[in-house]
Amino acid sequence: MKIVLASDHGGFQLKEAVKTALADKGHEVVDLGTDSEAPVDYPVFGKLAGDYVASGRAERGIVFCGTGIGIGIAANKVHGVRCAMVTGDEYAKLASGHNHANMIALGGRFVSAGDALRFIDIWLGTPWEGGRHDRRAEELDEM
Repeated sequence: MKIVLASDHGGFQLKEAVKTALADKGHEVVDLGTDSEAPVDYPVFGKLAGDYVASGRAERGIVFCGTGIGIGIAANKVHGVRCAMVTGDEYAKLASGHNHANMIALGGRFVSAGDALRFIDIWLGTPWEGGRHDRRAEELDEM
């Protein structure tokens, strides 16, 4: 699967750990930056990743900042993005199964690499349930 990653300085270390693990699992990973812990603005990177997913150049996207909140908000400003902030296993499962999230946001200051990788595996491995959730996902897409 082709997965795009982007982060600000607060999510840089977690992005790097996730990037390596996803590549080791055979995913095609596109890293849009940032490339260090030097301060940068998370909206820039959230939009870059959101545009990449919304355009169809990647199937999924993962964004990282200190909390996951700001960069997730930025990604959600892009039409066609459904980015869910994930902080636990059930969040990861529901993001995919109920919300049809094509992106997730993770907080580098609050989520360990091990937890992040587990969340990502759950998110990627949980099928979209559709059915009663279709209408709601369509409403989100129309916004």
